[in-house]
Amino acid sequence: MSNNDIWILAEQQDDALQSISFELLNRATALVRDGSVNAIVLGHHFDDAELNRLIACGADRVVAVEDQLLQSFLLDPYVAALNGVLDEFEPAILLAGATTLGRTLLPYIAMRRHTGLTADCTRLELEPDSGLLLQTRPAIGGNIMATIQCPVHRPQMATIRPHSTRPAEPQPGRTGVIERRRLPAAAQACRMRQLSYTPNREELTLQDADKVIVVGRGIKKAENLALIFQLAEILGAAVGATRDVVDRGWLSYPHQVGLSGKTIMPKLYLGVGVSGAIQHLAGMQTAETIVAVNSDPEAQIFKVADFGIVGNLFEALPLLAEELKAGKKS
Repeated sequence: MSNNDIWILAEQQDDALQSISFELLNRATALVRDGSVNAIVLGHHFDDAELNRLIACGADRVVAVEDQLLQSFLLDPYVAALNGVLDEFEPAILLAGATTLGRTLLPYIAMRRHTGLTADCTRLELEPDSGLLLQTRPAIGGNIMATIQCPVHRPQMATIRPHSTRPAEPQPGRTGVIERRRLPAAAQACRMRQLSYTPNREELTLQDADKVIVVGRGIKKAENLALIFQLAEILGAAVGATRDVVDRGWLSYPHQVGLSGKTIMPKLYLGVGVSGAIQHLAGMQTAETIVAVNSDPEAQIFKVADFGIVGNLFEALPLLAEELKAGKKS
């Protein structure tokens, strides 16, 4: 019989935990009521200190399944390892990142376990009366938000959009249980092998950048983007765009930030000519510092901005660029 425990699928690269693991722990600890928060991580071999990071950040139990076959993501052994843990612990909820791993693995798990899966969630809550997981995600091209339940089958499963919440912070003195396991012999057979790995540099540049300049429709035409790229070079920032800019063909889809694009969490977000539609705000409001430049003092972006410049961006940006250049020289 399933219980009230919440499990997350932690992610690793070269046996080092990825940021999404701690974002998921933040989600899980905010949800849990009278159950526990637990993590499963699949890889080759983990240091004790690495697994203890999960305990320090909110996990009560960590199950590490270790095998050479699990060092890189191969579907067959990953499905076998995760299914084995789910068979044993029968959690109420399983959360994973809406990453290449989560988006590929969890549909197989949902099919095998005859349960539901909500992909690319941006908000999670527990229904007060029933305790069911309310899984909210963008739908119809990001124009509406749909909230989905899985009332009968278990576990309730969702993948969570990366950077949609901050990573959990370590809590000194937390203790928990760490279990190391081997991949079952029956799972050793694998129909595929990894030949090579090439990271998606473009995605990493935007989603993992400490500084991001996002341009909106206020830039007026594609030719004016030169001003944005000049400022980005001075600032050492990646360039993003609102959906309006992408729809007009001024920048390509990989630059899009918002519900129907990427979610970013930089230390500095600079919005230029961005009005602040709710679909866009959902993709950037976890930024540490938000600066906005817009000629409309009533623009929605100013409601979430830490600093705002009300004025003509074509006058403000050259001045800002000159100040940044002067600051570098001094």
